[in-house]
Amino acid sequence: MENKTHIETLAVQAGYEPKNGEPRVLPICQSTTFRYTSCEELAKLFDLDESGYFYTRLGNPTIDALERKFAALEGGIGAIAFSSGQAASTALIFNLCNAGDHIVSASTIYGGTYNLFAHTVKKLGVEVTFVDPKASADEIRSKVRPNTKFIFGETLSNPSVKVLDFEKFANVAREFNIPFAVDNTFPTPALCRPFDFGANLVIHSLSKYADGHASAMGGIIVDKGDFNYDNPKFPDFCTPDESYHGMVYAKKFGKFAFLVKARTHIMRDTGAILSPQNAFLINMNLETLPLRMERHSSNALKLAEFLENHPKVSWVEYPGLKSSPEKPYADKYLKACSGVLTFGPKGGAHEAEKFMNSLKLAAQVIHVADSRTSVLHPASTTHRQLSEEAQRETGILPELIRVSVGIEHIDDIIADFKQALEK
Repeated sequence: MENKTHIETLAVQAGYEPKNGEPRVLPICQSTTFRYTSCEELAKLFDLDESGYFYTRLGNPTIDALERKFAALEGGIGAIAFSSGQAASTALIFNLCNAGDHIVSASTIYGGTYNLFAHTVKKLGVEVTFVDPKASADEIRSKVRPNTKFIFGETLSNPSVKVLDFEKFANVAREFNIPFAVDNTFPTPALCRPFDFGANLVIHSLSKYADGHASAMGGIIVDKGDFNYDNPKFPDFCTPDESYHGMVYAKKFGKFAFLVKARTHIMRDTGAILSPQNAFLINMNLETLPLRMERHSSNALKLAEFLENHPKVSWVEYPGLKSSPEKPYADKYLKACSGVLTFGPKGGAHEAEKFMNSLKLAAQVIHVADSRTSVLHPASTTHRQLSEEAQRETGILPELIRVSVGIEHIDDIIADFKQALEK
């Protein structure tokens, strides 16, 4: 199915096309392995001379259908799904970097990703330099080293909801001939397609809006297929892989080199596979993604406007607000601004806690981006492992409340926030 098809149609139809007499709904292939009748057939699969399924860790029909659907939604040549968004981020690093390599990342990113970049991969010999996403192109350039293997950012940062200036980061990456990778979890392809603005790779936590119901964990990497890995900067792609009979990925697979290496090398060795059951759930829930994102976005804007005018609220950040400094970037890159906003009540962290404990409809949960409205205090939960300095670098203030605005009726959401603020 061509990418010119409207995204609403792709969300419903892409990825799985049943033949005559086959199930209308994508089946769950709940099998770890697949039967063959000859050694020769299996040998060709293991040598990557033919495509097919032989072990679910490396491929499964249900997971494959989800991958194809998501690639269509983002406008990529293909995708590879993982057990979580964090697993996808880790695989991105493992696929592009070796010990001694370097990454440049925007500082305002999800706390789990920040910790992965700042601490975990450091133990493996990969260093990450963080840069303010509002920094000039010259400042970003100054962070790039000869051993830098990619530049990373989030379309809408979690939880500070800053909009990434794609073209600035993409131009720097292009100048140094390195990939530009973007986490597009919050907008989803329904509101933004980073490939249209210079990204080469897109990752998602499928556990968020993609699933949309807090029912399934998953992550995914989508490849645009326009970066040439056949160059000395990426020796793992253009020199023989000793673990795969001396195969050279860039020579054998061309524009699919990243995806093939990610599956046959990284997925093979780490085993962070998405389950067929979760692939089924996410694939099903993607059918309503464009509709849900419209409602999330409209509700979030109305709630942000209410909070902005409430006397007990100190500040509100939502890119769709006319007063937001992010509005020019939102207008440039986003169809709408998704369902996440942040605000700070007057009185600091104590009042934030009091407000959250007074909510009745909205729940306090360690999750974001599903159909139900929820709140979270990142400084004491998701970003608790970070130092106060690191929290501020990622956009976390002590009083900041992250609101994931659901698809309930907006009047009911506002009424709940009003009564909690006025207690």
